[in-house]
Amino acid sequence: MSNATWFDRARAVIPGGVNSPVRAFGSVGGTPRFFTSATGPYVTDVEGRDYVDLVCSWGPAILGHAHPEVIDAVQQAAARGLGFGASTPGETELAELVIARLAPQIERLRLVSTGTEATMTAIRLARGATGRDLLVKFAGHYHGHSDGLLAEAGSGLATLAIPGSAGVPAAIAAQTVVLPYNSLEAVLQLFAERGHEIAAIIVEAAPANMGVVTPSDGFNAALVEIAHAHGALVISDEVLTGFRASATGWAGIDPVPYAADITTFGKVIGGGLPLAAIGGSAAIMELLAPLGPVYQAGTLSGNPVAVAAGLATLRAADDAVYDRLTTVADSLASAVSAAFSAEGVAHTVQRAGTLFSFAFSSSAPTNYEQVKQQDAHRYPPFFHAMLDAGVSLPPSVFEAWFVSAAHDDGAITRVLEALPAAAKAAASA
Repeated sequence: MSNATWFDRARAVIPGGVNSPVRAFGSVGGTPRFFTSATGPYVTDVEGRDYVDLVCSWGPAILGHAHPEVIDAVQQAAARGLGFGASTPGETELAELVIARLAPQIERLRLVSTGTEATMTAIRLARGATGRDLLVKFAGHYHGHSDGLLAEAGSGLATLAIPGSAGVPAAIAAQTVVLPYNSLEAVLQLFAERGHEIAAIIVEAAPANMGVVTPSDGFNAALVEIAHAHGALVISDEVLTGFRASATGWAGIDPVPYAADITTFGKVIGGGLPLAAIGGSAAIMELLAPLGPVYQAGTLSGNPVAVAAGLATLRAADDAVYDRLTTVADSLASAVSAAFSAEGVAHTVQRAGTLFSFAFSSSAPTNYEQVKQQDAHRYPPFFHAMLDAGVSLPPSVFEAWFVSAAHDDGAITRVLEALPAAAKAAASA
């Protein structure tokens, strides 16, 4: 059956035909692709056509799809049992591996199933640690779909042009203050007025849900300084950047070291299966039950099959993998930029380590308002021209692009060959 037929079937039984909004192609139009398999840098749809994949499952496929070591680990784990509702050795091994990479910033790790669950738990933990309720977030930053975090949240909400969400009580929304990103003035003013009420600042370590927008030099470090001066904490959301932007995430790139109190992880940490985590100092993390008064639980937390995928992925993600990711990201980002320049398309290249995106504006956006002012109408024709040429891009200008260590010369060549016509389509939009 065709992609269109499958989409019709899906819409008859699934809201909008999708289980996550951006998959519906609402921002770019056309018919979503339904994939049946993937290997290395390629995904294959129900019509048997393959595409160079620059989504990589939104980050986890850092080694490429169906990497033999990851598949073998998952198959062995599944053969032993899909879940036990009890502790397993793999959970401890994964926590040890993460802590070894990120110590001393991370001393304890709690595994959960999704990035949304990780940030939700991190916020509860910060409130429990401080005895305060107010949360500070930044416009355009996406931290999952829990009630208090959907104001000016970027990503899918930006794609669908929804400022918040129905179903969120006003009283819950009022516990979150949204500030413009990269504005220390706004942060300082808020803390001067309400610092005694603020439990935490939550911030994407390097935002990648309004396209990539990097923090200004010293911004993250300043957030920690300001928050701590008022008895508040900082939650660094590395669900996308963790183990992806570099071997140690954004914390390994930021020119001014910062020490967030709580860090959330997802995507790469699960190797493509549902897994996420919250990490921090022993003093803060041991406020979680069963040691402390902050409750968190999950039947599927630390699922042994997901843990096996995460362990195999992180163990295989060595220096050679990160070198290859950087090489491929550099090559493709430069090539796309050159193609746009050749057609006179105003744009900027947005980078956060190995993550990148493109903003259709003559100057680099530094906050959500500037991101929204770009010539976003140029992206849909560019996207579809690339898709027609066998290259699968994120179906929204507000998403980051991802590469894998499996993107070889053949995959890169296909992308390069598709760019001239696609850039022309963008220019004529």
